[in-house]
Amino acid sequence: MHSPPPQPRSIARAERLRGIVRVPGDKSISHRSLMLGSLAVGTTRITGLLEGEDVLATAAAMRAMGATIDRSDDGVWTVDGVGVGGLLQPTQALDMGNSGTSTRLLMGLIASHAITATFTGDASLSSRPMGRVIEPLSLMGADITASPGGRLPAMVRGLTPAIPIQYTLPVASAQVKSAILLAALNTPGITRVIEPVPTRDHSERMLSGFGAEITSEDGPNGRIIQVRGEAELRPQDITVPGDPSSAGFWMVAGSIVPGADIRIENVGMNPTRTGLLTALKAMGADIEALNERIVGGEPVADLRVRHASLTAIDVPHDLAPSMIDEYPALFVAAAFAAGRTVARGAHELRVKESDRIATMRVALEACGVACEEFEDGLAITGTGGDPIPGGARVASKLDHRIAMSMVVAGLHAAAAIGIDDISPVATSYPDFFSTLDALAS
Repeated sequence: MHSPPPQPRSIARAERLRGIVRVPGDKSISHRSLMLGSLAVGTTRITGLLEGEDVLATAAAMRAMGATIDRSDDGVWTVDGVGVGGLLQPTQALDMGNSGTSTRLLMGLIASHAITATFTGDASLSSRPMGRVIEPLSLMGADITASPGGRLPAMVRGLTPAIPIQYTLPVASAQVKSAILLAALNTPGITRVIEPVPTRDHSERMLSGFGAEITSEDGPNGRIIQVRGEAELRPQDITVPGDPSSAGFWMVAGSIVPGADIRIENVGMNPTRTGLLTALKAMGADIEALNERIVGGEPVADLRVRHASLTAIDVPHDLAPSMIDEYPALFVAAAFAAGRTVARGAHELRVKESDRIATMRVALEACGVACEEFEDGLAITGTGGDPIPGGARVASKLDHRIAMSMVVAGLHAAAAIGIDDISPVATSYPDFFSTLDALAS
């Protein structure tokens, strides 16, 4: 996939930020609903699917392997699956665009099917190592040939029957865990994953909903998740809650812009995803959960966010798995807090769409924010609520979360912040800028 031409944008200080926001569907749940619907026998219906480029890449890949996936005019998606074990040989390479989630999870699906698939991606995705997922899938019998450094392009030759394994995650990663669980669906016997640190559990919840035999219990070395293979999945009707990662940008924006009052509707409140909310509240953010409810097995609420004076904290390391994608937004919040915020324990940020630790340090320092970089995070000295100096042009590094985070920083900067390329935002939040314009008008 060729990257689109750069789209620079300048972000000026917001005079107001008020209104109601409905964020896109949760990206993690959207990916998984398409994949599991494609492995069920019958028709799965999905309401609220995130229609960003990453999720559309997953839909295209599942179509290439035999699933029938359609969108109706009312926005409901239907998936007619091929059944576990029924994936077809794709006739050409699977272009994953910028989606690391699609790549790693689909590698797991293919690992236990008797097909071969080549994965390609854009420049950002092709720079990200896949070794953490290649290792366990190879133990299950998949033959994976990657480019130097374990990167894309990569060819996965699945094995049927694959080999059930017991695997302890060396680094907390919901993607690696999910890849193994998806491979286990077409693997005879019981596959076990042990996670010393809990990570987001959307895969476990959804696998159970589709009828897989899956259990999860605490063990002496962490959480033990096990799946019995050769599963028969039942189609589901799925309502995708709003993405908490997307909501995070408005949580931070509402907290730092004077006079802001934002209501974010239908936000997924899965406890494995609410680390940013926990951290912001510890900093003194005024965020209230309203209309709490359960939708499709996932907790959901509306969030009201109002401007507040933030105070620096030492972010607990154990929050990292539940906010790993939200650290760039947290770094922005820290830039406006009183004191020195230390956020560490997030090694995984080095291998996201960009090196999010180094990229955010460079961007914030260019805008006049004092930062100290560690291998696993940043320390940031904030303004105590005053505008940051701004006035710089920063690089998004083809990373949607860097771009959106620096947009939020520009909303309370003394001088406008220029962003070299906002085009990656379309991968996860196509309506981000129209939503911002509505809140600021």
